[in-house]
Amino acid sequence: MTATLVAKALSAGHGGRSLFTGLDLVVAPGDVIGLVGANGAGKSTLLRLLAGLDTPEEGALSLSPPTATVGHLPQEPERRHGESVRAFLARRTGVAEAQRDLDAATAALVEAAPGADDAYAAGLERWLALGGADLDERAEEVAASLGLTIGLDQPMTTLSGGQAARASLASLLLSRYDVFLLDEPTNDLDLDGLERLEAFVRGLRAGTVLVSHDREFLARTATKVLELDLAQQRTALYGGGYEAYLEERETARRHAREEYEEYADRRGALESRAHTQRAWMEKGVKNARRKSTDNDKIGRKFRAESTEKQAAKARQTERLIERLDVVEEPRKEWQLRMEIAAADRSGAVVATMNGAEVRRGGFRLGPVTLQVDRTDRVAITGPNGAGKTTLLGALLGRVPLDAGHAVLGSGVVVGEVDQARRLFLGEETLLDAFRVAVPEAEPGELRTLLAKFGLKADHLTRPATTLSPGERTRAALALLQGRGVNLLVLDEPTNHLDLPAIEQLESALDSYTGTLLLVTHDRRMLTAVHTTRRLDVEAGRVTER
Repeated sequence: MTATLVAKALSAGHGGRSLFTGLDLVVAPGDVIGLVGANGAGKSTLLRLLAGLDTPEEGALSLSPPTATVGHLPQEPERRHGESVRAFLARRTGVAEAQRDLDAATAALVEAAPGADDAYAAGLERWLALGGADLDERAEEVAASLGLTIGLDQPMTTLSGGQAARASLASLLLSRYDVFLLDEPTNDLDLDGLERLEAFVRGLRAGTVLVSHDREFLARTATKVLELDLAQQRTALYGGGYEAYLEERETARRHAREEYEEYADRRGALESRAHTQRAWMEKGVKNARRKSTDNDKIGRKFRAESTEKQAAKARQTERLIERLDVVEEPRKEWQLRMEIAAADRSGAVVATMNGAEVRRGGFRLGPVTLQVDRTDRVAITGPNGAGKTTLLGALLGRVPLDAGHAVLGSGVVVGEVDQARRLFLGEETLLDAFRVAVPEAEPGELRTLLAKFGLKADHLTRPATTLSPGERTRAALALLQGRGVNLLVLDEPTNHLDLPAIEQLESALDSYTGTLLLVTHDRRMLTAVHTTRRLDVEAGRVTER
């Protein structure tokens, strides 16, 4: 079934703050609309509105045909206690809910309830359209193709991060919705997963709205871009894809700035002229009063006429100012101004591993023998589950070894943004968690630092675990600026960061002079950030390119 989702004049806010107003959007079959904007601009809110999960403050939604299915896949799929992978896939594809409705309709049909025939027919049609008839068979095939080799009856809560990411991707590849609303589907995917997701999205006949901070993914999939500009309090839809959006946005911002500067220059010139004319008029009045006893009637008449002319000119200039079309100054967006504080130099050898092995059940990392020297900039790549995070943990001494040795060099000060952002997952407040990590800093200094990263007073007193994924990432980045480091370890640092923050991080890494270990699947970051070495991790084996 092909379906069209139409939003008219939608408005939404959060905590007394307006996010967007008067938003119009048509999601037609085949559309892939990339939804972009700074964190907090309302992207996830808009997706929930389009899905019918929340009610807009103003505006209306319509779906044609009304029986079409809309699939909303949030950025952090809930792993429910006791839920198997199979049940997770059924829930995420909408088949589980359709099965419950069909079961209820079947029971009503057996009891010959009024309207049961129509309810059963509609329920069966929806269950079939969502792929319920062959979901189990397809799930086995898709899981195998993604390398998800566990049994589908295994609880979701027992899966590793990489396995959970593949299960989430599988739920998307198995879905047969008429409209897709995808919130950060690229998070935690490796390069193979990204390529599969790109092929899936490009091949959809259904209309799609997606949020992603993966610039390459947006460039390869989006046919249109909807920007939620919180700073300017406006929304804009751009055609032609992501690269065209970047060019058009830059042109539009330049023109807006030029238009304002032209207006400001014109108004300033007129106000200066009016001020001069009023000064001349006042000077003429003073002269006329001072020489009021002058018997020269011709002189008095000339001075009076001159004063009136200056007054008329001043009034004329003021009318010109009033008739100017006011151009509001473009608001400056909040920007993450990031620097990475440097500690004293470490020794020449930063870290070594000699025959190091880590065994976890049927998985083995190693044996690994390598040396990281001062100022090395190492990119670490490989599929999910290959052992990249385990390698970092072993190198830093956080993961115990089953064989071999791993040692950090002298004078090494580690700064880390780990994949789970573990430091900010506790029940203590954000400020308390930060003070533990930087005990020598004054509370006022920490508040100022966190504010630079968009974490204001209301964030500081909340339990750290209640922060959004993006807020936890910014807190981890703030920590790098709050304490000096000479070994920077970044494990998927772009997950949940908005596009401006990713660009700021890349800029900060460009000027960072210490040692860098970078794990990322962000293809543009791998190109933008200068590295001197590349380690590939595959099935627990580490090789250097």
